[in-house]
Amino acid sequence: MGDDRGEDADTTETPPRSLRCPDCGTVFADRWRCTCGAPLRFAEPPVPTTSEPVDALSGEAAAGLWAFADFLPVGDDPAERVTLGEGMTPLVDAPDWNAAFKLEYVFPTGSFKDRGATTTLTRARELGVERVVEDSSGNAGAAIATYAARAGIDAAVYVPADAKASKLRAIRRAGAEPIRIEGSRADVTAACVAALGREEPGATGERDDTEAAWYASHAWNPAFFEGTATVAYEMAFQRGWTAPDAVVMPLGHGTLFLGAYWGFRRLERAGWIDAIPRLFGAQAAGVAPVVRALHGPSAADPEGRVNAAADGIQIAEPVRETEIREAIAATDGDALAVTEPAVDRELDRLHRAGFYTEPTCAVAPAALRELRERGTLAPDDDVVVPLTGSGLKG
Repeated sequence: MGDDRGEDADTTETPPRSLRCPDCGTVFADRWRCTCGAPLRFAEPPVPTTSEPVDALSGEAAAGLWAFADFLPVGDDPAERVTLGEGMTPLVDAPDWNAAFKLEYVFPTGSFKDRGATTTLTRARELGVERVVEDSSGNAGAAIATYAARAGIDAAVYVPADAKASKLRAIRRAGAEPIRIEGSRADVTAACVAALGREEPGATGERDDTEAAWYASHAWNPAFFEGTATVAYEMAFQRGWTAPDAVVMPLGHGTLFLGAYWGFRRLERAGWIDAIPRLFGAQAAGVAPVVRALHGPSAADPEGRVNAAADGIQIAEPVRETEIREAIAATDGDALAVTEPAVDRELDRLHRAGFYTEPTCAVAPAALRELRERGTLAPDDDVVVPLTGSGLKG
């Protein structure tokens, strides 16, 4: 696959803000996946043409992540942006980890998923969508529900039957309908997709307004990844337009991981940073498909049981696994499986240090500890770890 412009695909002129399949090159006005089954990306996402970084806070001091609108393929009209002032989360020193933590859990709904929700619902508003659906184990569903409410768009969120009560409450209180589905996580997605109505038209057709709903998926919808890419823009801005040596993140569907990768690539292409950091993904032991593909079954399941604490990243079949593995290879990164005892220990350390996070996001600092012990990351490597979800959600 190509970079964020899809350069392996057909390079003929395309309508603004259209979607392209990086596998077969087909272009669509709007669709949730390609007719070949692959996930789509924006055909020509913008990259600033200025040779020097702009002051991201000038002119729009309260714009949050929308201060980086020049990188975003949605929200050209500020009046159309569906926003709650999200973004510019703190980047703070974490001496006990010899790293910096980016506090993604201070977003309006308590997780980094607000990055993708603001851009996804902005695109929905631009397309005239009246109803969205999403399938989520919790955080993404709460974010989509909240931003749909902000946009005045109806929403339904398909969730596993055992979803946490706190996350179900967040969905309901935003006015969305949580629909609990028995079975596997794949069963939840299948039920959500079935609610979309008939398939969208082909590459030459416009979006079918008779569809039952529009898929605001954090795994499939390319607008979501455009929002998560802003984590890279913010890191670079907060560090004086330099990239860290490495970024360590939780890894399920890869919404933050791939967003960060594409964001750093664009910054490098714009000439605003000199190098892309190494990217490391932390998966839940027992449900670690990327680790399994890279290092085999024993590395993916070192204890013979699932890390139940990291429920937010228990994704057995990531939609964009190929792209995740390409990002790891391109940045000399890696993925590793983190056990439940390691998460429990790290969560205690985080809370004692004043970082009140939910269990899933403790996989990243736990992975950093292991990477240091292995010697994969040196003691003096400059590392950023996003803390992705609030402990108040527990």
